[in-house]
Amino acid sequence: MIFELMGKKLISYDLEKSSENLRENFEAFIQGLISFPLNIPGTAYYKCLQGRKKVMRMLKNMLEARRAKPNKIKIDFFDYVLEELKQNDTVLTEEISLDLMFALLFANFETTSQAITIAIKFLTDNPRALKELTEEHEKIIRKREHPEAGVTWKEYKSMTFTFQLINETLRLANIVPGVFRKAVTDIKYKDYTIPSGWVIMVCPPAVHLDPVNYKDPLNFDPWRWEGMDLKNASKTFMAFGGGLRFCVGADFARLQMAIFLHCLVTKYKWQTIKGGDIVRTPGLQFPNGFHVQFFEKHK
Repeated sequence: MIFELMGKKLISYDLEKSSENLRENFEAFIQGLISFPLNIPGTAYYKCLQGRKKVMRMLKNMLEARRAKPNKIKIDFFDYVLEELKQNDTVLTEEISLDLMFALLFANFETTSQAITIAIKFLTDNPRALKELTEEHEKIIRKREHPEAGVTWKEYKSMTFTFQLINETLRLANIVPGVFRKAVTDIKYKDYTIPSGWVIMVCPPAVHLDPVNYKDPLNFDPWRWEGMDLKNASKTFMAFGGGLRFCVGADFARLQMAIFLHCLVTKYKWQTIKGGDIVRTPGLQFPNGFHVQFFEKHK
């Protein structure tokens, strides 16, 4: 659902009108994103490279088609990228712009959809958390002059327990298992020196699941965030990275999750049908899916 939405908003992608199945190519890319680099047919790494190659070819063909016949009015984000490419003082090149579109398509659907799915899993297994979340959002609706109105910015900012639940979900889920940085100078750490130019892999789960930082780290406990900063990164919470390369979409991801949870708990009930088992490969996966049945709440 999220992939279809973001595909339309970013590049006006429509599966029924396209010769390329964009989602299948991205799934192949994701499955081999952190895999043994054996580039022969049949391996996850090979499929990963082929998936990216097909998506990039599709984006390049789209860019050339738009240049040949530009839209009179901007209909998606790609149009704004093309407009920027025309500027004399732009830092964008064709290669950078295509990489940008690829990264946005990947980041906008894969991470958010996984986080929402595991949030539903945690709520299903934790009736107390579900009850408090539901009460928070039903209270928001009761305060409205028009109950059917959309969520306002003021209402969004008031969702304290929702943000606690989102942080705890991200802490436990560790959607991004590794963050890469390059040492720009020699770095001394204890008795070791990391030479300039070396690539460093930061492992967020090592921090998020450390009992020194979090009591009972494997326990789902959104109440542990009470009274804490719920928006910024720190040395003990880096679900969206940190520093100068902090995820530019962090606030948008939180907004997506909060609005989804608001609609979910105020309009629906659900029960598990099957699945829900979680494995890491090393990213988060539901090998048997997570199947739930939804029921509309009676007003």
